[in-house]
Amino acid sequence: MGFLLLLVLCALTGPVFGDSKPKICTELRQFYSSKGFSPNGVPATELSGEHLRVCPQSYTCCTTGMEENLLNLSRREFETQVKESGRTLQASISGQYKSFDDYFLQLLNRSEASLQSSFQTGFGPLFSQVAKVFQDLYSDLRRYYRGTKVNLEEALNEFWAHLLERLFKALNPQYSIGEEYLECVAKQSETLKPFGDTPKELKIKVMRTVIAARTFLQGLVISGEALRKVSQVSLSTECVRSVMKMTYCPHCNGVAFAKPCSNYCKNVMKGCLANQADLDSEWRNLADTMLQVVDKMSRPYSADSVILSLPKRVAEAILYMQDNLNTFNNKVFQACGSPVLSSTPEDQIKRGRNAAEEVSSTPGFQLEKLLSDMSRMLRDVMQYWILLPSKLCADRESGPSEVDTCWNGISVNRYLPEVMGDGLANQINNPEVEIDITKPDMTVRQQIMQLKIVINRLKYAINGNDVDFQDASDDISGSGSGMCPEDQCPHNPRLAAPNTDRPKVYAYPSENKKVANGRSSQNLPCISLYLLSLVTVLLRR
Repeated sequence: MGFLLLLVLCALTGPVFGDSKPKICTELRQFYSSKGFSPNGVPATELSGEHLRVCPQSYTCCTTGMEENLLNLSRREFETQVKESGRTLQASISGQYKSFDDYFLQLLNRSEASLQSSFQTGFGPLFSQVAKVFQDLYSDLRRYYRGTKVNLEEALNEFWAHLLERLFKALNPQYSIGEEYLECVAKQSETLKPFGDTPKELKIKVMRTVIAARTFLQGLVISGEALRKVSQVSLSTECVRSVMKMTYCPHCNGVAFAKPCSNYCKNVMKGCLANQADLDSEWRNLADTMLQVVDKMSRPYSADSVILSLPKRVAEAILYMQDNLNTFNNKVFQACGSPVLSSTPEDQIKRGRNAAEEVSSTPGFQLEKLLSDMSRMLRDVMQYWILLPSKLCADRESGPSEVDTCWNGISVNRYLPEVMGDGLANQINNPEVEIDITKPDMTVRQQIMQLKIVINRLKYAINGNDVDFQDASDDISGSGSGMCPEDQCPHNPRLAAPNTDRPKVYAYPSENKKVANGRSSQNLPCISLYLLSLVTVLLRR
């Protein structure tokens, strides 16, 4: 009698806990198929979820194999998203590179063409005797700008030395002047200043301008390379599990309508991109330093005014020598002796005239716009690494009106944990992604070191100092490279090993657990009653 009474009670309790009839999996079958998987493995109706390893173990339409497929899909999709975000920024950097490179090379070409045209007009036959010197100057400027190992200061000094040799012979056709005599003339040039102060003034301006231009270009190249490498850092297993749980577990658990809670998504992304976020400090420093380089190309004199004024300034220097030729000759003859008269003297070259155009010292419209675009781009990318988690969550997360109806990783409910800070060290208590903060990613660490080195070189170049960027990649190959001062080199101290155990308890409402486990436990009262009745019968026997 007691046994029958228990059966009746069990039957009565059934409706209280809901209909135990499993739901069909048509919706998930369609979704799973849309992701490129065969729908044959999808069960017809929901299963008990004890087999799930990532998703909450409630009733589900996902098998172990499906969960594994969705896990691998999550890795591919998330890696693609990170890389695509990096490629978008790389495209912006590449665009600025091309715009500036085209413009600066065009400046050099315009300057050289102007020099040739104005000298042919203003100096006539003298131009043919010094044309090769001008060609060599612009060739050296282009090669240096392109990153070739050219000593820019030596190249400029050699230009004036070679120009002096050619002019001294051309302006003194009555003498037979050999190489030894020209060497003696060259030694007097520093004290006699045949070209006035123009070589010194022009060297300072040209060096600062071309060094700033090359430095900026190299900075863009290195920042793009750092972006590419860091965007390709492989994801940890825990990160992939967390992304899958956030993205596809709602489908497996029958709540596909629910988007991830905003703060939940941010914690997943901050945990996954913790190493990348550590690049933030040096990335900001790089952008800030490059802004200073941009500023150098517009003040105190603009890059276009310096390059385009070369023809006029060189013509001024030559005219200065022509006007003071007798004084210069007398002093040279005193130091080097009188040269031998030529047996076939040529006609004296007439004084030339400066036919080069006057150039404004302020930046032209094209340069001003170019520098403005570059400055805006650099300011926009300053926070790239710490804004990346929010950017990747933008199309995933729920809206402000859905805080109580979003997916929190366990159920459809409010997400209570706070949002973690940025960077590896701040993930010690991340509730969504387990991460060992004592084991930073070495690729990211190498790029941080690379950026430190580049920033130091950029700062050095801002003041007009020549910098070689070609061996920058070797500086991070090991300790003892001696590429940076002792007080600026990171020493990588051993990190203390803090407790990285995941927090065990979070203040989710008790309803969360009921929602997550409600369906799998809905028949527990009946099972308990059956067991109790069985024990009663056995005891009576």
